[in-house]
Amino acid sequence: MDIKSGYPWWTVVNGLLGDFPALAGDAHCEVAVIGAGISGALVAHALAEAGHEVMLLDRREAGWGSTAASTALLQYEIDTPLVDLIERYGDPAALAYQACAEAIDALAGLAASLPEPVGFRRCDSVYFASRPRHVAAMKRESAARRRHGLPVETLDGGALRERYGIEAPMALWTAQAARIDPYRCTRILLAQLRSRGIRVHDHTEVAGWQATPGAIVIDTADGARVHCRHLVVAAGYESQRWLRHRVAANHSSYALVTEPVDALPLKLDRTLLWETARPYAYLRGTDDGRVLIGGEDDRLDLPAKRDAALPRKVRRLMARLRQLAPDTACTPAFAWAGTFAETADGLPFVGTPPEHDPRVQFVMAYGGNGITYSMIASEMVREAIQGRRHRLDALFGFGRNGR
Repeated sequence: MDIKSGYPWWTVVNGLLGDFPALAGDAHCEVAVIGAGISGALVAHALAEAGHEVMLLDRREAGWGSTAASTALLQYEIDTPLVDLIERYGDPAALAYQACAEAIDALAGLAASLPEPVGFRRCDSVYFASRPRHVAAMKRESAARRRHGLPVETLDGGALRERYGIEAPMALWTAQAARIDPYRCTRILLAQLRSRGIRVHDHTEVAGWQATPGAIVIDTADGARVHCRHLVVAAGYESQRWLRHRVAANHSSYALVTEPVDALPLKLDRTLLWETARPYAYLRGTDDGRVLIGGEDDRLDLPAKRDAALPRKVRRLMARLRQLAPDTACTPAFAWAGTFAETADGLPFVGTPPEHDPRVQFVMAYGGNGITYSMIASEMVREAIQGRRHRLDALFGFGRNGR
């Protein structure tokens, strides 16, 4: 599956950080994880911390799939407004927002524990109304978040202009946000796991598996077999090929990073910006003073058409950047597009699908909160393997009504 186009910034700035060998023969482990992107790495880390023997397998270079295309805005807000989630699932829906807020703190702790910096930085999040008619819904959203104890403040047009230089009628502000280099974080985390005895094998394609009474037996495309007690499928958007029913629709999103500027506009050195328009634009800064802007999402799921659309999408993103920061001269440096999957309710799917053995779990951290969802999923998977239920099992599981 071709899941990205162009030149994602993270692979350009980092290069190939170390290497991991392909699986050379049969192997045994307690938990096998298919996928060595950010999701698989976080799951493996949580399991290793709990004392489990883990092995990771990936058909590409580790971290080279959708992780490398992520723009890595870490927010507790979900693409689906809280008011809409509550309408669908009742007040327990607020658990999803609360868990994402907690996941940002957990990611901060993880980043601090790694032997090298991974581009993690605490940020403000500004969610602004693209049009005056969006203000009423934004006020309802603010009230719902406050009612459930979520950190949020409202900024009127004057305060927004004074603090950030943004011309918009209203915004929701929170300090509970962050940014990260997703590719670097994945590679550094995997290297640390390997130093602790965790086996990481990329260029190892899984052809399938069989659930036997004594083990899950994984077959690779090269004929090797891995025997494990538990299997975690964290293969990103390619995981859907192992499901009987499709749980998400694949679309395309586009992003670019500019050449360095003298001073980042809109306080992007410490702020994440996004808006109420759909599809929405979102912005962040990089550690070397570049503007990263993404958006222009569409329903394309054909790599050739996505590739052809990239130049046009770059022009539109640059036009939006000039609207938001007219006094800053920005030149695009690298642009890329990537596949993203969207579920009906904006929530991930974590757990065992009904057609699979209970020893097999899927981590499908789909949507704009992919990295925070993955952090939550790592905890959910660990609890399931240890025989305990998690508070989000019903909300993120395959049996919910959002499928």
